[in-house]
Amino acid sequence: MTTPRVAVVVFPGTWSDRDFLDVADSLGWAARAVWHTETRLDAIDAVALPGGFAHGDHLRAGAIARFSPVMRAVSDFAAQGGPVIGSCNGFQILSEAGLLPGALLRNDHLEFRCAWQWLRVDAATGPFLGTMRDADLIRLPISHGEGRYYADEATLDDLEASGRVVLRYTDADGRAVAEANPNGSMRSIAGIVNERGNILGLMPHPERAADPETGGTDGLAFFRALDAWLARQPARAERRL
Repeated sequence: MTTPRVAVVVFPGTWSDRDFLDVADSLGWAARAVWHTETRLDAIDAVALPGGFAHGDHLRAGAIARFSPVMRAVSDFAAQGGPVIGSCNGFQILSEAGLLPGALLRNDHLEFRCAWQWLRVDAATGPFLGTMRDADLIRLPISHGEGRYYADEATLDDLEASGRVVLRYTDADGRAVAEANPNGSMRSIAGIVNERGNILGLMPHPERAADPETGGTDGLAFFRALDAWLARQPARAERRL
């Protein structure tokens, strides 16, 4: 199998890029940081949009980052079926860019929350969840002030009906109850995918749950799933976008 090649996009204010790069390095992947002004993504197999505060979250989280030159290349890559993951600020950017539906609003309690959170896998599918199982419980850290997922009822119903709600906030027993929802997200939604299933946006941080010394390793499941997904693809030609 060809070594996975991952582009980790960095905006002014991004700070979770090193976490993604460290995990990729630990897995033997070829990962590189890509500055937001770049207009091409050369020879890659996946894209990661990390957490942080792109452009200081001015206007609102992700609102300015969506206009960065690199985002056209990310959109083109995704349109070709390339796997893209956006965690926390990355999810906000994907939403602002129209690559995922809905919006991420201020937490309902207006507080910044940084804690470990239980999640239930509701659709074990796609490049980043394909080796998991429906109803699996995982534990990942969250760190956000604008993580409340919002969409109109028609969009929410469509996401549910098409199996695109892939992660929900739950308690340790897997119950999506109000007390376990850390930000007021509608229907306890923590992660969704696009119609094709190759773009994943989630507010929790899998890249920060990949080492026992940091509190847990459940995040590795997302990277191992991508590894397995890439291994099943036909010989990958060099991508130049």
